[in-house]
Amino acid sequence: MPEILYFGPGCPGDDISLSAERASRINGMDVSVPSAVLLPVGGLGFFGWPALAGHRNGRDFLLNVQDWQVERTTMGVVLRGRDRVAAIAVAFELAIHDCGVVATAVSVTNHGTETYTLDRCMAATMAVGDGPAVLTSLSGMWGREFRLSSEPLGRGLWMQESRRGRTSHDRFPGLFLTSGRTTYAIHVGASGNHQLAVDLLDDGCRLVHGGELFEPGEVLLEAGQSYHSPQAYLTASFEGVDGAASRLRAVVDKSILDWPDVTARPRPVTFNTWEGSYFDHRLDALKAQAEVAAELGVERFVLDDGWFGRRDDDTSSLGDWSVDHRKYPSGLGPLIDHVIGLGMEFGLWFEPEMVSPDSDLYRAHPDWALGIAGRPRPLSRHQLVLDLTRQDVSDYLFDRIDAVLEGQRISYVKWDMNRDLTNAGGVDGRAVTASQTRALHALMERVRKRHPAVEIESCASGGGRANYGVLRHTHRIWTSDCTDALERLEIQRGATHFFPPSILGAHISGSPNHQTGRRHSLAFRAVVALAYHLGVELDPLTLAPDERRELAQWISLHKRLRPLLHASGASFAGDPVDGRYVWGAAMPDRIALFVAQGPTMLAEQPPPLRVAVPQATARSWRIAAVHPAAPAFIRVSSGQQALLAGDSDFSLDTLRHAGLALPMLRPESGVILEIEPV
Repeated sequence: MPEILYFGPGCPGDDISLSAERASRINGMDVSVPSAVLLPVGGLGFFGWPALAGHRNGRDFLLNVQDWQVERTTMGVVLRGRDRVAAIAVAFELAIHDCGVVATAVSVTNHGTETYTLDRCMAATMAVGDGPAVLTSLSGMWGREFRLSSEPLGRGLWMQESRRGRTSHDRFPGLFLTSGRTTYAIHVGASGNHQLAVDLLDDGCRLVHGGELFEPGEVLLEAGQSYHSPQAYLTASFEGVDGAASRLRAVVDKSILDWPDVTARPRPVTFNTWEGSYFDHRLDALKAQAEVAAELGVERFVLDDGWFGRRDDDTSSLGDWSVDHRKYPSGLGPLIDHVIGLGMEFGLWFEPEMVSPDSDLYRAHPDWALGIAGRPRPLSRHQLVLDLTRQDVSDYLFDRIDAVLEGQRISYVKWDMNRDLTNAGGVDGRAVTASQTRALHALMERVRKRHPAVEIESCASGGGRANYGVLRHTHRIWTSDCTDALERLEIQRGATHFFPPSILGAHISGSPNHQTGRRHSLAFRAVVALAYHLGVELDPLTLAPDERRELAQWISLHKRLRPLLHASGASFAGDPVDGRYVWGAAMPDRIALFVAQGPTMLAEQPPPLRVAVPQATARSWRIAAVHPAAPAFIRVSSGQQALLAGDSDFSLDTLRHAGLALPMLRPESGVILEIEPV
């Protein structure tokens, strides 16, 4: 396999080839055996973790790919090689993005006459320097996704596998690895099962691998057939985890979100009916909610679960994608017309991949659900998973979605997925998780081509399907089903390590919160949500007049700051210190700085606030505005009063290195500072 001489920032000299040829004494081997290679295979003197493995009924279990050819492309190169004994061809596609990210994918083709079982094929291999290393990954659970955690790497093999059939809440397909002064990052753009591995080589360096995880016998290549991996994304930075994260956010903004007509316009402020109405759909109440939402400044109204079949709770009707005429006697048209007449877009919730046993669809086609003959089909959230790999199932779903969207002025689909895949067998009893993932993307792409003006949100019980692969077909990620502002501080901080704020849904919800029961001020809820793809999720009819006025002011502030907050490359975030979270966006002519206090501080006073904002030509800056006007500060000194009032100028070097001595915030409160050149 091609040897990796160097991966990282900077540009090695031409003499780097001197490091390629090294003698090897591994287990007494008498030949040089490169180990830091793209997709190492078993045997041939390599005793580490194979990133590519397969066999042909027990034979051809070793690969020795040779006859390499290089094809240059507009973005990078394609490397092609072949093992003529095993009759297997391998191709590496490497694309270099100008933000310092390498996108890779691998293809394996069977040129033999007999079936080849592909057991493993990583999408990428990344080389990491030697020495002690710290690994940072994202874990969590439903309602607490994207939890950052760090651990020192030992000398063994580090492995993460996810078998949930979606990106998952608990094992995100990405990591950061810091070794020496370099931080490396990898993300696998896979919506299904995935695998990450960090292998220690004999010279102390490491290989990081990422790709799909196959169930036994899942990928069988017949003669002439090929497997194509998802894309993986690699980068490295001398500026720590934050520097590597900024490169990943940039590749999403510049290369992955490829809907120019959508991403070029501001992200609409969204109102979602779920937490305000749940399944209680009353047309008059929904119209009244829409009227208040429009008065608040909302730009998109999304009707969530409960509009179809006989859906009065979560036990029925998934798969029956026709309007419930008990709730909507004249169809959705009157509500859609009312919403659009108020100046808002209209969006609709679907969960296409699922079916309820209590549904007309399941009663007619019980065989359409994934399962294995003779085995039980375990329910989750009272639902089963449809087999999208069947063309008749995929055609049915497309036809039902198309029938709802066709002729209706619907501009947005919230595409949900509320359970993991279990017993994911197809009609022949074989595992189909990988094929199911590809069939899902194909269905999304089919809807996209038929309705190019309709935006799609990726939701899977919140952030359970968040990855660069699904973003090829969608425009927004529902970050978490938990809308509690205190929980969202950590959830959103973790998510922005891989995704720009502009595509992460963050809603101002009700108080007490529907998930945790906590009560928070409207100001705290707004500060936590404002920098992201802002939404509102509550019953606006229950708001007092002063709450409506305040919420409208926060939405207006978001719209004014939105060009800055959602500008490509503008966002930043720091690690929390003593429960104080800091994030925001910076451009050469202005800065929006968000500060929120989670738990009560342990210190008597907070340390000066330092923010690594970019360079600018202006020498002096000042605080131009503070939101809310009266933050929940504790013990404000006269000097701090002058700073907050804009009477004290400072340089960006002071902001970066010495810091601003802001007052202590009360727990579960926050403030937004607008900073401008003098």
